[in-house]
Amino acid sequence: MEVVAWCVMPNHVDLIFRSVGGQKPSRLLGDLKRFTSKAITKAIADDPRESRKEFLLGCFRRAAKGKSNVKTFQFWRQDNKPIELWSNEVIQEKLNYLHQNPVKAGIVYNPEDYLYSSAIDYAGGKGLLQDVLIYRRYGF
Repeated sequence: MEVVAWCVMPNHVDLIFRSVGGQKPSRLLGDLKRFTSKAITKAIADDPRESRKEFLLGCFRRAAKGKSNVKTFQFWRQDNKPIELWSNEVIQEKLNYLHQNPVKAGIVYNPEDYLYSSAIDYAGGKGLLQDVLIYRRYGF
């Protein structure tokens, strides 16, 4: 999976990614959700300073009840809203949408000011992750 744009919001995560190595995007997304779900719930459970530990893990346990494919915790929702980016116009539209999320939510005034997204990378700065910039690499 090559992530080219991302934004972590309080209630969801948006990604623009492409498959490298031939795996289906749906498989990559499932693998990502499994890995991050286990890592996040373990980090919460193992952190003695986490004051909301019991509340959070209880929410994840309740969400897992009745799910045939979940053993203990349900961290992510089971549905996704994948959109295939098939043209430069669609890529630009979705990239703008993704980076405008924190602005629309009233968290920041400018997309590049939001720490938990790739917007700063697209504005010429350096963000939290080593991003592959879709415009620079692919010329969109």
